[in-house]
Amino acid sequence: MKSFGVKSWVFPQPVLIIGSYDANGAPDAMNAAWGGQYESNQVMVSLGSHRTTENIKAKGAFTVSFATAGTVTQCDYVGIVSANDDPDKMKKSGLHAKKAGKVDAPLFEELPFALECKLVKFNEDGILVGEIVDAVADEKILTDGKIDPAKLNAIVFDPVNAAYLKLGEKVGNAFKDGEKLK
Repeated sequence: MKSFGVKSWVFPQPVLIIGSYDANGAPDAMNAAWGGQYESNQVMVSLGSHRTTENIKAKGAFTVSFATAGTVTQCDYVGIVSANDDPDKMKKSGLHAKKAGKVDAPLFEELPFALECKLVKFNEDGILVGEIVDAVADEKILTDGKIDPAKLNAIVFDPVNAAYLKLGEKVGNAFKDGEKLK
């Protein structure tokens, strides 16, 4: 095996769009790849210090939407442009905000699956922990009442090649295929 030294290369990394409102009620979105499930009803995201961080601290709420193959450009844009530098960031992004049903944070019409979250804590090192209070999905990505990964078309971040990849085909059955080895 070839050694690359210390790298933050974890595969796959979900492309998460963190939604928040500022003190004036203006929506903001931020692309964050370093995140995932924290507890059975919690998520964690490494945010550091951003406008989004301050928005979440002030409002106590945020949303986590999952970027899709059809929204790569918009989702990448909200990760490379700060609302601190461009007050028209959201307008230029092409994402359209609507109020979430259970928390004081925006959902984005173009992103069909999201988690509505209440702030639990920010760790000293910029790790955001939120309690999931609702998971919402557009009907267009459902099959038999469940989220259909093929319809969601979620993307992941490839940190080695600085690329976004579309999730692929089903290759097995969780909590079942391993039974063959018992």
